[in-house]
Amino acid sequence: MALDGVFLRLVRNELQPLIDGRVDKIYQPSREELVIALRTRDGSYRLLFNTGAGTARVHVTKAEIENPKVPPMFCMFMRKHLSSGRLVDIRQDGFERILYFDFDSANEMGDICRFTLAVEIMGRHSNLILIDSEGRIADSIKRVGKDMSAVRMVLPGMTYTLPPREKRLSLLDDSAEDICDMIRTYTNLALPKALMKAIEGISPVFAREAEFFAGRGKELTVQAMSRDDFDRLAFYLRKTADEIRSGVNKYTVVKTKDGMFKDFCFTSVNQYGGLMVTKQLDSPSETLDYFYSERDRAARMKQRSQDLFKLLVNVSDRIARRTANQREELKECAGRDKLKKYGDLIMANLYRLEKGQTMAEVEDYYEPECPSVRIPLDRRLTPSQNAQKYYKEYRKADTAEKKLIELIRQGEEELDYIDSVFDSLTRAQSESDIIQLRLELAEQGYIKSSKLKGKPPKSLPPIRFVSSDGYEIRVGRNNKQNDMLTCKDSEKLDIWLHTQGITGSHTVISCRGETPPDRTIEEAAVIAAYHSKGRGSSQVPVDYTLIKYVKKPNGAKPGMVIFTNNRTLYVKPDEALAEKLRDKK
Repeated sequence: MALDGVFLRLVRNELQPLIDGRVDKIYQPSREELVIALRTRDGSYRLLFNTGAGTARVHVTKAEIENPKVPPMFCMFMRKHLSSGRLVDIRQDGFERILYFDFDSANEMGDICRFTLAVEIMGRHSNLILIDSEGRIADSIKRVGKDMSAVRMVLPGMTYTLPPREKRLSLLDDSAEDICDMIRTYTNLALPKALMKAIEGISPVFAREAEFFAGRGKELTVQAMSRDDFDRLAFYLRKTADEIRSGVNKYTVVKTKDGMFKDFCFTSVNQYGGLMVTKQLDSPSETLDYFYSERDRAARMKQRSQDLFKLLVNVSDRIARRTANQREELKECAGRDKLKKYGDLIMANLYRLEKGQTMAEVEDYYEPECPSVRIPLDRRLTPSQNAQKYYKEYRKADTAEKKLIELIRQGEEELDYIDSVFDSLTRAQSESDIIQLRLELAEQGYIKSSKLKGKPPKSLPPIRFVSSDGYEIRVGRNNKQNDMLTCKDSEKLDIWLHTQGITGSHTVISCRGETPPDRTIEEAAVIAAYHSKGRGSSQVPVDYTLIKYVKKPNGAKPGMVIFTNNRTLYVKPDEALAEKLRDKK
C-alpha cells in the first residue's frame, strides 16, 4: 500500500483550483501532520500533509481534525513564514513522489518572498520541507542528521537536494511499446517487479493489476511471456495512460470482507476476485480521505477495545470448554437405565445371593429369551445393599442428566450472547459505542463496575436509514439498544428483521400502519445482513415478521428474543446500498 507518483499527479491536478488561494490557518495536529487552510474565491479548503511511515500523503480533507491548544515549534515557524501567503503554483517533477507548493508571502519588512513547501512521499523517509527562495532548507517537520542518513541530510541552512532517483520510463510520455521493450530486458523477474523497475511512479497494486490483465489472471514472468501477453500488457498501459490524460480514473479502495482496509489505486482493481470488496470514489482526495480516516478510525477503535476483545475471547473459550466437558458427562449418563435394571435383577434374586460374592449370574427377564447376565457386586455389601447402590447410582445419573441438559442449554445461550457482543464490538463506530458495551458487560457481571470511571456518555440513537420508498429503517447498535428498539420503541405492526442463525443487530421498518412495498423489505433485509456477522457472505438468510410476534422470554440475556409467523429472504450484504440509504442527518 503506497501513494505512488501517478496518484500524486492526479492529486496535483485536482488541487490546481487552489492556486491563488490565501493561507488562512496553519496548525499541526500531530508530530507528523500539518494542516494548511486556504481561502479561495470558491470557498475554504484544508490541505492535509502527513509524513507518517505508513500514512504519508497530501490531499484536501473534510475530516474534523483537532487543533492543539499549544502549537509545536514547526507549526509556529510555518505560521511566521506562510501566514497570509498566496499559493502560486503546485509542481511535480515527472512522476516523482514529491509535490512542490510555491507560496508568495511577505516578510517582516513587507517584501514578498518565495517559499516552497516540498512534501516528499517516501515511506519512512517521508518529510515536509520548507525551502527559501535561494534553495536553502528553512526547516522541516523531520530533521535528518548525519547519524540518521549519510546519503542525504535535511537540516536548516543546508542546500535542498533531490533524493536519489533511478532512470525509469513515464507512463504518459513514453509509448507502451518502449515500456514493453524495457521490460523484456528484465528476463529473470516476475512481471510486477519488472514493471516497477521500468515505469516511474507506480505502486505494487497497479503492477499486479497490469499482470492480472496481461496474463488473464495468471502470474507471469518476463521470460515466459508470449507475444499475446505483451500485446495485452501494452493495451492495458495505453488504456491507463488515456484515463489519466482525460481524467476519467476509477479511484478504487480495496477492503477485506471483514472491513479491513487493504489498498487503493487510481484504476479498477480486479486481481482479488471475490476475496476482497472494492469501493469506487469520485476523486483522489476523497479516496485518500476515506481510506486513511476510516482505516485510522478502525485502528483507534480496535486499540481502545483491545481489552474487551481479549475478555470476550477468553470468556468464549472458557464457556466452550465447560460445555464440551458437560456434553462428555452427559454421554456417561446415557447408561443409567442399565444401573436400574441391575438393581431390579439383584432384588429379584436375593434368595440366591450371599454377602461376599463379587459377581452375580442371573437371568435377564427384561429380554424375551431371558439370557444370562453377569452383574458385578461389592463383596463388602449384602445383596440388598448392592441393589440399593445401583439404584442410588441410577438416581444420581438421572438427576445429573437433567441438570447437564439445562447447563448445556444455558452455556449455548451464553455463547450466543458473547458472540453477539463480539459482533457489536467489531462494528463499533465510536467511543460511545464501546463504552455502552462495557456498561452492558458490567451489568451482566463480566466486568467489575468499579473499573468504569466517570459519568458514561449519552448513548447514541439507533442507526437510521430511509428506504427508496421513504420508510424509516432503524438498526440497533448493541444488545441493550436492540431490546429497546424491538420491545419499547416500535409499533406492533412494524416489521422486525434479523439474520437467521447468525448474530447481528435487530432491524425494524417503521410501517406507519401501512404495508411497505417488497423493495423496502428487501432493502431492510440487506441492511440487516450487512449489520451482522454474515456481512462478508455472498448470501445471508434474513427472517422477518411483525413486531407483535416477537417476544422476550423472562430472564433472557440482552438482545435475545423469540419470534413466530416469520418469513425468510435470502440477500447479499451490500455496503454501497447501506451507505446510500443511511440518513446522514
